[in-house]
Amino acid sequence: MKFDDLDVESEIENTWCPGCGNFGLLNSVKQAVKKLEDEGIGRDIMLISAGIGCHGKIFDYLNIGGLYSIHGRESATIQGMKFANPELKVMAFGGDGDAYGEGLSHLIFAAKRNADITMIVHNNGNYALTTGQKSPTSVQGFKGPSSPEGSVNEPINPLRVLLSSDAGFVARGYPGKMQHLTDLIVEAVKHEGFSLVDVLQPCVTFNDTYEKYNELVEVLEKPAETRKEAVELAEEEERLPIGILYKEEMPVYNEKVYPEGNPVEDRMDREERLEAVKKILDEKR
Repeated sequence: MKFDDLDVESEIENTWCPGCGNFGLLNSVKQAVKKLEDEGIGRDIMLISAGIGCHGKIFDYLNIGGLYSIHGRESATIQGMKFANPELKVMAFGGDGDAYGEGLSHLIFAAKRNADITMIVHNNGNYALTTGQKSPTSVQGFKGPSSPEGSVNEPINPLRVLLSSDAGFVARGYPGKMQHLTDLIVEAVKHEGFSLVDVLQPCVTFNDTYEKYNELVEVLEKPAETRKEAVELAEEEERLPIGILYKEEMPVYNEKVYPEGNPVEDRMDREERLEAVKKILDEKR
C-alpha cells in the first residue's frame, strides 16, 4: 500500500485530554501534509521524529514514516536523516520541556549550521505528561508539583534564543487559528534551511491559556526585515505576534559539506566497497 492510499491520520486511538491544543495542531499538520503533497512534496520523501511528552503521541497519530526519538534528541535524529539523504523533507515534534530543556543545545547548533530541518514545538508551558511540573517556558509564579509555591524563574524566550543562534526561519503559531498554523507549517517545510515553528499550545489540564492567547494573539502581516526587529517582536508582551517573525535564505549545511553528492544515491555497492578495502590493505602490506 502506498502512502497516497492512506489517510494522513492513523487509526491509533487518540489519548490527549479533551480540549487540548494538540488537536488543533494535529489537524494543522494533517492539512499541511496534504497541501505539500499537492505541491509535489509527498510522504514518500517525508520523514518525522518526536521526543518524549504529550507532544510525542503525534508520531503515532500520523501516517508518516520516521523514527520515535528520545527526550530532546528528535532534532538530532532528523538532522541525521537529512544528512544521510538530502532528498528528504524532515520534520520533528518537540515539547517545550523536551526541546527547550533537554534538547536546547541540539536546536541551537542545528540553527547555527543551518541544517535543513523543520522543528515544530508544542509549547504549553509545563511538563504535562508527568502531571504539570514547571518547564523552561513556564511563566513566573506558575504552580505545579515541582513549584507548589509558584516558580521564581522568568521563562526562557525560545524565539529570541533561536534568532540569536542565526536561525533562518523563525515562526510562531496558535492552534486557535488552524488555517494560519497550517500555512506556517507548509512554509517552514518548504524553506531551505533550519525552520522553527513555536506553537502556543494550551494545556487545558495543567496550564489552560486559551483565554490569554485569544486576547493577545495577533497575526503579523509580514516578517520583520531585520533580525533585530524580529527579536523585538519576540519580546513583545502586550500582544503575542504570530506568523513568520523572520526569514532569510542562507547556505544549507548538507550542501556545504557535499555540494554535489548524495550518500544514498552515490554510495558504492557492496562489491565496490570490498574491492576498495582490499586495495587499501594491499597497499599497506
